[in-house]
Amino acid sequence: MIVPTIVVAAAVIERNGRFLVTRRVRGAHLEGYWEFPGGKCEAGETHAACLVREIHEELGIGIAVANEVFATTYSYPECRVELHFLRGEIDGNPTSRLGQEMRWVPREELAALPFPPADAELIRLLTTERAES
Repeated sequence: MIVPTIVVAAAVIERNGRFLVTRRVRGAHLEGYWEFPGGKCEAGETHAACLVREIHEELGIGIAVANEVFATTYSYPECRVELHFLRGEIDGNPTSRLGQEMRWVPREELAALPFPPADAELIRLLTTERAES
């Protein structure tokens, strides 16, 4: 059986050593897990354009998209996800427009939150980033 591949862009937003994460809402795939804000790319949409649209829809703010931090592909039983994590700087203070919980999480506490399995390598990279620099 061929499962569909979903292309997703997610924002790695850091302020004062804390990362902005949101919690997947009830009824969503992987509900209750924490994630970096973003979403599915539409056909023909660049990763950066997807993030600008998704961050505005989800958090009601603008974002300046920078470099890609990490990319991975992960297969769940029902779909395959191609994830692109990009650094971004937001304009102003985010607000939850979809009812999702939001948190600014210190780098050293990221690994304590439940993230989807597809995010594991990114979490490892971010939590060791400061120690290596």
